Amino acid sequence: RLARYPYLRVIFSSAAGVDHITRDLDLPRGVPIVRMASEETAQTVGEYVCLAALSILRDGKRLAAAQAAACWDSFELPHTALDKRIGVMGLGNIGQVAARMLRGLGFTVAGWARSRRELDGVEVHSCASGLDDLLARSDILVGLLPETPQTRGLIDRDRIRRLPRGAGIVNAGRGSLIVMPDLIAALDEGHLGAAFLDVFDPEPLPSDHAAWRHPRITITSHVAGFASRRSRARSVAAALAAHESGGPLPNLYRADRGY
Repeated sequence: RLARYPYLRVIFSSAAGVDHITRDLDLPRGVPIVRMASEETAQTVGEYVCLAALSILRDGKRLAAAQAAACWDSFELPHTALDKRIGVMGLGNIGQVAARMLRGLGFTVAGWARSRRELDGVEVHSCASGLDDLLARSDILVGLLPETPQTRGLIDRDRIRRLPRGAGIVNAGRGSLIVMPDLIAALDEGHLGAAFLDVFDPEPLPSDHAAWRHPRITITSHVAGFASRRSRARSVAAALAAHESGGPLPNLYRADRGY
């Protein structure tokens, strides 16, 4: 539909991702695309990541099962956030907010990014060897990466094996990051302890998919991050004002990066 607008100057995505726009074969070339990067989106994804990490830490699946069975299951766990390490893959605006929130809960947090950067209290890794280092020290791995040719299938059997035995995985970025059969196999074998997943490939996740019934997987329906219409309108209005006054457009999609 975008090809119908001959005077199109800027395209604003209503989401952090733009793949729903760039897959349009008739997309006008050379028109800048602005990704949505509102404070509300970062806040809600950060909240989701904390919820998932705490659920893995405190065995939320067991708590839910006890209520469903009307069973008084009182138990103690051997760990707190203070002695658990979390690795965050993706340290853009959303990843940085999530990392700060996890640190606030007491987790030791490290991150992996495309390029080297500084983030207070967070050890930042980059490049392929940096990813291996991050995996080896992550009791919980959080995926917040965009979908690019380099990230599709990045978390496969070999990389899952580099995580400590019993580790958990949280994915709130893109479903294509994880090779699902490899993830399920690692859970069945006991190498992974839990997975908390909000994104899938394809979506919606088919009702007959094995992940729905897996005892160590928690599934949510792509609800991790959202922003109100008011928040999105403010972001677009601010970007338009900056653009009209000759300033640079924020959060531009770059085809060479894929996000």
